[in-house]
Amino acid sequence: MTKTGAIHLDALRDGREVFLKGERVADVTSHPAFRNSVATSGLLYDFQAAPENIETLTFVSPDSGERVNRCWQLPHSYEDLVQRREAITAWAELTFGFMGRSPDHVASSLSGMAMGIDVFQRHGEDRAKALMDYFTYVRDNDLFVTYVIANPRADHSKDVSQQEDETLVAAICDEDSQGVTINGAKMLGTSAVIADELLVTTGAPLKPGEEMYAFSVAMPMATKGLKILPRKSYEASAVSQFDNPLSSHLDENDAIILFDNVKVPWDRVFVHKDTEICRAQFTDTPAHMYQNYQAQVRMMVKLRFLLGLARKIAETNGILSIPEV
Repeated sequence: MTKTGAIHLDALRDGREVFLKGERVADVTSHPAFRNSVATSGLLYDFQAAPENIETLTFVSPDSGERVNRCWQLPHSYEDLVQRREAITAWAELTFGFMGRSPDHVASSLSGMAMGIDVFQRHGEDRAKALMDYFTYVRDNDLFVTYVIANPRADHSKDVSQQEDETLVAAICDEDSQGVTINGAKMLGTSAVIADELLVTTGAPLKPGEEMYAFSVAMPMATKGLKILPRKSYEASAVSQFDNPLSSHLDENDAIILFDNVKVPWDRVFVHKDTEICRAQFTDTPAHMYQNYQAQVRMMVKLRFLLGLARKIAETNGILSIPEV
């Protein structure tokens, strides 16, 4: 069946470790700092599952035969590209373009990686297979995947490998026949609180000698040892939707993600200690272009909203006929 808001919200009650103001959040779907934005993410899936929207927002998975969001669609024609753009636009309009890390953003990135699978094949057939298997899994379950691709740096005058504490940035600290173990931190986990899965990698180029940081892996948000530390919630301080019409339900939040001996199995490892492939996964595949295209569509929707708001203010104030206005 097509994914709905109820399915998404139920999946978020998975025991994930979210800490706010030093206390663990028991249930992100009901906590006053997150419940409205969680409900908004559910609204996206209810919207796609509505009979009148299902053709615009979804397509039939070639493997499962179920309908999933078009953000997972790998285009083969001009028509496919148009349908995908219309789906992204329709979702963005539900949030006036203010939910930047909606599910179609990282889905677009993963779709681009799948389209450029030859880059991962250069790295090794096992890693390429791991990526394609993962792509099929998240696509066919229509999962909300977000990512952390920025490295925290205590001293910004130094590179990642030159920081005083080498465990500051998430790194592969051990590995065995089962997989790799990751310790350290990553930023900025936008929508981490309300997503199903986390892609962990590095967006900025790394240099030789920084192989321990050059990896690309994925894991469920409730993975043992993964801790989500969100920033202050704007939603929690919003008086009402009337007084705070945007922050009251569109605060997707950002978070530092801490990895405390997080074990990642090999079938979830797509790049392993390779600085060149870590860079190429975005730039030598359509991934970077695809995720930025989603962002451009969203910004177009946001601009239309702001222009409409500006015009409404001018109309209300009776200044619309002034030439300079």
